[in-house]
Amino acid sequence: MTTTPLAKAVLFHELGGPDVLTIEDVALREPGPGEVRFRVEAIGLNRAEALFRAGTYYYPPTLPGSRLGYEAAGVVDAVGAGVTEFASGDLVMAAANFDFGVHGVYGERVVLPVDSVVRRPEGVDAVTSAAVWLTYSTAYGGLLETAGLHPGDHVVITGASSGVGTAAIQTAARIGAIPIATTRTEAKKQQLLDLGAAHVITTGSQDLVKEVKRITGGRGADVAFDAIGGPGFRAVSDAVVPGGTVVLYGWLDPRPIELSMNWPLTVHTYANGVPTGTEEYRRRATAFIGSGLRDGSLAPVIAETFDGLERIVDAHRLMETCTHTGKIVVRL
Repeated sequence: MTTTPLAKAVLFHELGGPDVLTIEDVALREPGPGEVRFRVEAIGLNRAEALFRAGTYYYPPTLPGSRLGYEAAGVVDAVGAGVTEFASGDLVMAAANFDFGVHGVYGERVVLPVDSVVRRPEGVDAVTSAAVWLTYSTAYGGLLETAGLHPGDHVVITGASSGVGTAAIQTAARIGAIPIATTRTEAKKQQLLDLGAAHVITTGSQDLVKEVKRITGGRGADVAFDAIGGPGFRAVSDAVVPGGTVVLYGWLDPRPIELSMNWPLTVHTYANGVPTGTEEYRRRATAFIGSGLRDGSLAPVIAETFDGLERIVDAHRLMETCTHTGKIVVRL
């Protein structure tokens, strides 16, 4: 009699808050052709996962038994037929370009298509690696490849205390652009300045457009990188110089977007999974992130690390509070 090997994974069977997450034994399958299996050492949490769990992400989970999770770092333990890019023992990260209801990486072991796996930066530990790929590749792809941010450009970064927000501050500063971070209150202002923001605007007490115009000598920012959308999108767009660029990469405010009449204006919607699906983009992003980690210009902010997969609910509860700065990581 053959016993099917099992591994623990996080599943959910109904929509809701953190408490709908359960840890269950699932069958551990061998990787098929073109697939890679790795043992997870650390998981990085993302706001998208809270939206997915609650049923408010841009695609729905398939219930019951949905997986969850975009970002993890680990060690390859098996590869499928035809895979030559990786071998057992390689240190890797999930590339976050998959349906995480199917391939979610919240678990002890995961199987992913080879195009959804990238090498970990040399010399970088698992916890740091789990906090790196999605945030920094989103900042790199949105700011540099999509918006064409240049040295000397002013860039407004909303939701700046998030994982992507802190990565965007460092990415902009690394190329010589001038990051203008926004946050709702004074509580995180000094943290954002310490991370490299040239200016911080507290939107709960300051007028975004007036402050950006003051900072830029009346001109406006060249680029805005917006995680929020909703009615506030109008002010973000109004803060940009006519002819400037706004990249909308998130929808933390589910209300309808209000458009600006600050024309001409180029507006891009950005989904990181699309460019990450191409080998050339993964190569460029990996090189940019790796070199930044080596020279110290990129340094992921870890808000808190939870030990053990059984702490996943606690980690999601912290994420729901929006009181943290940077990434939340669960270490296995």
